[in-house]
Amino acid sequence: QVQLVESGGGLVQPGGSLRLSCAASGSIFLFDTMGWYRQAPGKQRERELVAGLTNGGSINYADSVKGRFTISRDGAKNTVYLQMNSLKPEDTAVYYCNAVHRVTLKNYWGQGTQVTVSS
Repeated sequence: QVQLVESGGGLVQPGGSLRLSCAASGSIFLFDTMGWYRQAPGKQRERELVAGLTNGGSINYADSVKGRFTISRDGAKNTVYLQMNSLKPEDTAVYYCNAVHRVTLKNYWGQGTQVTVSS
């Protein structure tokens, strides 16, 4: 059973930085894509793709985070990261790690980690 465990969320002031981690229970190269989504307060049914990373190394970002967020991976640690700089109040959300299995195409989700940007 695949498990994704996020960590690194918290409260930060505007302009600050956080690094989120997503640790997978197995090799991250089992997944076709991995990414970070977020769900803002009051938007119960909307999860926005923040950043995605394919097995081949292609990366895409939401326009709202380009130049501020960076997605990366460490295969040896089976972990994907999201470095978030120059944080804004509108980045406040629950951030979820997502992975799509390369064979079954099944979606896996982590439990989410809260990021709050406030002074």
